[in-house]
Amino acid sequence: MYSLLLHGKRRFVDVQKWPSLIVSLNLWRNAASSSASGVSDGLKGKNFTVSYLVDSLSLTKKLAESISKKVTFDDKCHPDSVLNLFRSHGFTDSQISAIITDYPLLLTADAEKSIGPKLQLLKSRGASTSELTETISKVPRILSKDRSLTVYYDFVKEVIEADSKFGTLCLPKRGKQENKIRNISALRELGMPQRMLFPLLISNRPHICGKERFRESLKKVVEMGFDPTTPRFLEALRIVMGMNNETVQEKVNVYKRLGFTAEDILVMFKRFPIFLALSEKKITRGFETMKKCGLLEDEELRSVVKMFPQCLGFSEENILNSVETFLGLGFSRDEIAMMVKRLPASIGYSGETVKKKTEFVVKEMSWPLKAVALFPQVLGLSMEKRIVPRCNVIKALISKGLIKSELLPPLSSALVCTDQDFLKRYVRKHDLDEEFVAELMAIFTGEMRTNK
Repeated sequence: MYSLLLHGKRRFVDVQKWPSLIVSLNLWRNAASSSASGVSDGLKGKNFTVSYLVDSLSLTKKLAESISKKVTFDDKCHPDSVLNLFRSHGFTDSQISAIITDYPLLLTADAEKSIGPKLQLLKSRGASTSELTETISKVPRILSKDRSLTVYYDFVKEVIEADSKFGTLCLPKRGKQENKIRNISALRELGMPQRMLFPLLISNRPHICGKERFRESLKKVVEMGFDPTTPRFLEALRIVMGMNNETVQEKVNVYKRLGFTAEDILVMFKRFPIFLALSEKKITRGFETMKKCGLLEDEELRSVVKMFPQCLGFSEENILNSVETFLGLGFSRDEIAMMVKRLPASIGYSGETVKKKTEFVVKEMSWPLKAVALFPQVLGLSMEKRIVPRCNVIKALISKGLIKSELLPPLSSALVCTDQDFLKRYVRKHDLDEEFVAELMAIFTGEMRTNK
């Protein structure tokens, strides 16, 4: 029963009172993604797409590569016509970049027959250039709609205007999409931001389209204390709507048999709502696998799961491989147990990730293996964004004799701390030498590489 999970009292918004609009679910028929006939053509198209996005929209190569996984093209005819169309309607380069990043399929659309008429339609209804560009930039996927285009557009515009004036929505009730509009309006009233609301408007997710079921589920999620400004709120709402009381009680009983209390289950649900949807087999197997590793006693294991319930979703192979990797790197079982208790997520890290980061810190930088065991958080840090840049700064300081190689600072001081703390400790303290500080900053930001 969800009553087992409910905690505290909060005012519930009456979702029945919110107005709505009709939104049909027609798919956009005019957009077509380009395809390659062979491997070489595919690579050519992907490379062309990446270069085009970088050159035409000033996107980073990494972002362009990500977009190229969703859409590719091998000439600039269609994409050029789309970008020129947006510019002719007053969209700025930054708005166009945001639109394409969110909805790259537009680059393969017919600008003249598909996108153009829709923009003209919206303008013919009185939309100013600033209103049009702001609204489309917020939710570019409304351009995938045909007959329902104006309904979606009006709703997004109303939300933007109401939010800017701290007002309430006043939209007419219309047709079969009444539930979705009313529900999204209720979420907005709870404080959910536009970046989370608008994707729901375009999606066909069942947990946002119900009526009584939605109202009851939303009430439960609110009463459990979830923050409506976070994605976890929607995760919880989806899980609650998708499970009846009997199923919930069955899952609760599974966790109770493993020694968890009702309070433990609530804590875990609030940290990782999806954990309640795991199958009984998945739950028990994950728990037994970690127990089989012989690293933790039952109470310690429950504490780890309570802290990081996501670990129950790790596969048996993943967990066992992680333990074997740690052992192969020279960690003792006691050290592995200590690491898992301090950073439960480490039990699910890939062997390649653990090995790469550990060997860099230990072999490249000469920190002792024990340092990693004491501060396993380093294994969760990005090599490119955190570990390598900071270690390069440390190397530069060693080369100047400002840090002794045999007296390296603690990992917590050098890698686990915030950027501000790191710069204060290792860069700005040398501000009497402006040239050296500039050099260190260049190393820190990746603009300058140090010699190995």
